[in-house]
Amino acid sequence: MNDRRRSQLAGGLVMVLLGAALLAVQLVPSLKHWIETSIDWANSWALVVVGVGVFLLILGLLLGAPGMAVPACIVGGIGGLLYWQNATGHWESWAYAWALIPGFVGVGTILAGLLGGHARQALRGGGWLVFISLVTFFIFASFLGGPQVLRGYWPVLIIVLGLVLLVRGLVRFRK
Repeated sequence: MNDRRRSQLAGGLVMVLLGAALLAVQLVPSLKHWIETSIDWANSWALVVVGVGVFLLILGLLLGAPGMAVPACIVGGIGGLLYWQNATGHWESWAYAWALIPGFVGVGTILAGLLGGHARQALRGGGWLVFISLVTFFIFASFLGGPQVLRGYWPVLIIVLGLVLLVRGLVRFRK
């Protein structure tokens, strides 16, 4: 299946799902009431940032540009972080949450590869970015007041990352 056809199918699917959601809101008035009352729109301004990310992804699908998944995931991911921080008041988490941004790039790379027909390369490159992002997130979070998942064992993450880099270097050297 070529890239243009895949993009048209994805764009069509997005349009059908969006239309179905809007039709459901019109046909079931209690659904509209539930949406209006269950989401605190005054404090959910960060959802606009997430919406911009979704818009960028849809735009990329409609234009046949799967590479738009990368900026879409960055914007959407940052919007998700902002939403969580706004909901919890835990704004100081930016001291370590920035480490997730390369992971958003990795997710976008994987998605772009899947949409563009280069899944194997994208999984390798994007997966590596996600891995490094999560490792750095947990390292910084462990000593900057974040979730204490590792409780003092964060040097183990540095050792694991170093071993992974060594193995990758040796494998590439042999090729």
